[in-house]
Amino acid sequence: MGQKVNPKGLRMGIIFNYGSRWFFSDKRVYKDTLISDIKIRKNLFKKFNFASITQIDIERAIKKITVIIYSVKPGMIIGRGGKGLEDVKKFIVAEIGKGNKEKEVKIEIKIEPVKKPYLNAFYVAQLIGEKLVKGFSHRAVIHQAMNRVIESGGKGVKIQVGGRINGAEISRREKYFQGTIPTSTIRENVDFARFPALTKSGYIGVKTWICA
Repeated sequence: MGQKVNPKGLRMGIIFNYGSRWFFSDKRVYKDTLISDIKIRKNLFKKFNFASITQIDIERAIKKITVIIYSVKPGMIIGRGGKGLEDVKKFIVAEIGKGNKEKEVKIEIKIEPVKKPYLNAFYVAQLIGEKLVKGFSHRAVIHQAMNRVIESGGKGVKIQVGGRINGAEISRREKYFQGTIPTSTIRENVDFARFPALTKSGYIGVKTWICA
């Protein structure tokens, strides 16, 4: 079972919390709110790519929206004197849309630092993907990342890359292991992430499992 489903989805509500925390019974409002959350996340990840954002949680009340941004480099988002936070607020207001009702909504931004970035699967996958784009040797990059994970206190790490690795004519998949990754044990904290790396030869997919 643990090999067939998303490890975070399998542990949702037990180890991990939901990224969007709200509920609306009206189907139309539910659909629009879900699409709005997806757009906010996608655009914030793109806008603040330099700050190594790993996760964005969105909490909604009747007249309040709380956006929690987890970043490896929070200072680059906050900016001098908190100017960056105002830019984030304006950006979110623009994404939500215009209208009298939207102007009444209070937006709160929280920036949380990621204390151990090498125990975060998305950060490790993004780091590997960015180095693959720059043309680094995939084996050297992966082994270096796995060693960093174990040095940070991780119990185990598994990394899979797939595509035209090193510009090969035929695509293939390669898996690398270190430590233990109990994918079927729900009580174990197994983080998982995917990251697409667009190289000159095409996309190389990076999957990362980290047991903390």
